Amino acid sequence: MTSRLELDLQLATDCPDLPAMAEVERWVAAALEDRRERASLTIRVVGLEEGRVLNGRYRGLDRPTNVLSFPFELPPGPEPGDPIADLLGDLVICAPVVRREALEQGKGVQAHWAHMVVHGVLHLRDYDHSSERDAAEMETLEISILERLGFSSPYRDPEDLEEH
Repeated sequence: MTSRLELDLQLATDCPDLPAMAEVERWVAAALEDRRERASLTIRVVGLEEGRVLNGRYRGLDRPTNVLSFPFELPPGPEPGDPIADLLGDLVICAPVVRREALEQGKGVQAHWAHMVVHGVLHLRDYDHSSERDAAEMETLEISILERLGFSSPYRDPEDLEEH
């Protein structure tokens, strides 16, 4: 597990079913396990309007999405141990979209939250799903992390998913 995790969790919505800070920390730590000794990131949980505006501004899509990731690009020069080297970046998660997707897909809401946090952290770690090969690698890692956390694969058919 990450020995030092600095997580700034910003709740900018009162949407139901928001996960507890301890759960979010556990999910982030699992996505970083054995990969980073120290990490710092911000997760901002937003409503539909802020999610729509940000997705429009950064992806050109006039609708909210489940998770946006903004990896931090380290400037040249910092040495290992320099606090700036710990910065991973920011995630923006649109709570109403996560809740709606979970219900539509027949998944437990907390299971889908865990998936979105893990998915976003992997993007901050430079994983992507822009090609079939990259998607397969990222999905395999997501499944492994989520199973260690006690959740079923998010890529199964909805009727095979268990409520968590």
